[in-house]
Amino acid sequence: MKKEKRGNFISAAAVILVFCVFAVSVLSVLLSGAGAYRRLTERDRLSYDSRTCIQMVATKVRQAPAPDCVMLSDYGDGNGIVISQIIDGREYWDRIYCHDGWLMELFAASHGDFNPEDGEKLVKARGMWVSEDDGMLTITIVDGNGKTAHQRLSIRGGGETP
Repeated sequence: MKKEKRGNFISAAAVILVFCVFAVSVLSVLLSGAGAYRRLTERDRLSYDSRTCIQMVATKVRQAPAPDCVMLSDYGDGNGIVISQIIDGREYWDRIYCHDGWLMELFAASHGDFNPEDGEKLVKARGMWVSEDDGMLTITIVDGNGKTAHQRLSIRGGGETP
């Protein structure tokens, strides 16, 4: 009778040991998968922030009514872009610039006296630099995470994005 109890105990211990090894294996796979998922989502979020910043500015430039409506201007922290439009016979300026750690937009009458902090915060950005050379704009934006994005585009106007 003692041999049977001992044999049952060893069998039960072997089953429990196999179950524990299986549980530890599953747990380690789940934890490594969760770490990889976290790293991938963080990388995608940083990339999304950078692309969103530069694409907002590029879309605004592409929607300009005409090439001569896009001007460079020192406004906020560095330089920015001013897009002029005539609406109901009045001229309005859409200013896109960086101020106080944000990419900002200020749409107002051209003759108004406005401060950079009056604009609408769009996305976090540390700085924006714009230059023009033969009808081509070069836009450089450092997003809120410190990642630099560049965009070079033609000033063609026409009011619609391609």
